[in-house]
This record gives sequence, structure tokens and C-alpha cells, in this order.
Amino acid sequence: MSRVSLEGQVAVVTGAARGVGELLARKLSARGASVALVGLEPDELKQVSERLHGDSDHWHADVTDHEAMARVAREVKERFGKVDIVVANAGVATGGPFVESDPESWRRVIEVNLIGSAVTGRAFLPLLMGSRGYLLQIASLAAITPAPMMSAYCASKSGVEAYAHSLRAEVGHKGVRVGVGYLSWTDTDMVRGADQNDVMRELRQRLPWPSNKTYPLGPAVDRIVAGIERRSSHVYGQWWLRGMQGVRGYLPALIGTVGQREMRRFADRLDGVRTGLVGAGGAADEQARTTRRD
Repeated sequence: MSRVSLEGQVAVVTGAARGVGELLARKLSARGASVALVGLEPDELKQVSERLHGDSDHWHADVTDHEAMARVAREVKERFGKVDIVVANAGVATGGPFVESDPESWRRVIEVNLIGSAVTGRAFLPLLMGSRGYLLQIASLAAITPAPMMSAYCASKSGVEAYAHSLRAEVGHKGVRVGVGYLSWTDTDMVRGADQNDVMRELRQRLPWPSNKTYPLGPAVDRIVAGIERRSSHVYGQWWLRGMQGVRGYLPALIGTVGQREMRRFADRLDGVRTGLVGAGGAADEQARTTRRD
């Protein structure tokens, strides 16, 4: 599909304070889009907004909060007049054995990654129908293949992939295109946070090539931008992920066999695996929830 110019378009990016969301906002802005930044860290969002090339603004909101996201959608429409692109990027992660996992953190991964994506879609789809726009749902390699020690993240990303595919069929006749973005291990705070645990890092390094590498953020986001310009149904942050689609039916059995072997290898070291949310984004989410409770 030919590329659509981003000049004069209005893009909403959730989880925009850091990582994929922050760099994506910068690259969309550099191509002429006005950008609405949404996230839990108002100071960081303000700094990102101030560094963008063109018109932008920021909103402090929890993507799992229906009322807050509905308010953001209304205010973005008032501020920019329309919405052409929405990137549901906000996400958190946790790792470690499921049986010993922290129930609240496990649930929060599902809430942010899956429920938060649906809340985002519910808030902004009416505006996208008006502009015949594009919704990009950020998923992951974790949607294509399961992995031990990542049950919450894999469940959430499999969920958003299925949600987005269902949505595509529902809203396509109204002019809205829906895409799913896939990323492997990419150099972000989330991945660096997971790597702080020796077991998680070593398990990942023992994955087969090319899934055992950490990939630079810039080229991955460039691919996402190109996917947005093409209104692509599938966007791959790393070139080899496209090929995984053809073999994904075989992966659960393969991972089940290999994963058991690896878990036996690390069995006596699992007690030291932290099971809370990882990375700076996870810390921001936990801080925001603590503040609301207080």
C-alpha cells in the first residue's frame, strides 16, 4: 500500500513518556503530525512535548480509566479538531514463575496491556470513524509465541492481538483501518528492567537466534512509522518477525519442550526472581496507583 503523508495529521500516542512511545512521538512530529501524548508521568510528558518539532500537547491519564480516557478524547478533539491516528502503546510487564508471582502485579499487566488498549479504542474509535483514520495496537513477539516466566505478558499481548484482529473486521467498513505492531526484545526501560534479574537475562540469552538479541530502538520505531504511513494491518519492528507468522502454530509445542528443559536448569535459582512490575514504566505505574489509594 502507498504511504500516506503525515503532514497535518493528528496522532495520539499512549505510554508516550519514554521508550517506544516517546521516540514514536518524536518521529511522527518530525514528519509533520500534531501529537497528543498520553501517560502517567506528567513531568516527563511535558518534557517530551516541549522537544517535539510541531504542535503537541500532553494528558495525564491512566489508560485503564474509562472516564479519564473519554475526557482525554474530548479534550484532544477540542485541542486539535480531529484525530487521524491512535497508537495504543501503553504497557507494563512482570516476570517470574506464575505460582510465586505477585497477584496484583500479574493482574495489572492484564489491566494495562489488554483492558487499557480496549479502553483506548473505546474512547477514540468514534473520532477515527469521523476521520477514516488508523488505530495501531502495539503487541509483541509474546503474542506469537508463549514463553515461560512471562505468563501475564504473553497472555496480555495475545489478547490485544486477537482484540485488534476482531476490531479490524468490525470497523473496516466505516473507513477505519486497524493494525497490529509486533516487537521483539527492544532496547527500552522495560527490557532493561527485566534484564536486571540474572535468571531472566540468562533465559533470554539462551533463546534461539534471532530472538535472543536486544534490538536498537531507532530502527524498530522507523518500521512502526512506515507501517503507520501505509496504514498496515501488520507492522514488524524487526524484519524476521514476519517470518514467525508462518510457523507460529508449531511454537507452543516447541517452547513447551525446550522450556521445561530450561526451567529445570534454573530451578534452584528461581527464588531470587522479582515478580513485580519491571522498569521505569512499571515503577511509574506503581507510584501512580499508590498515590490514588492515598
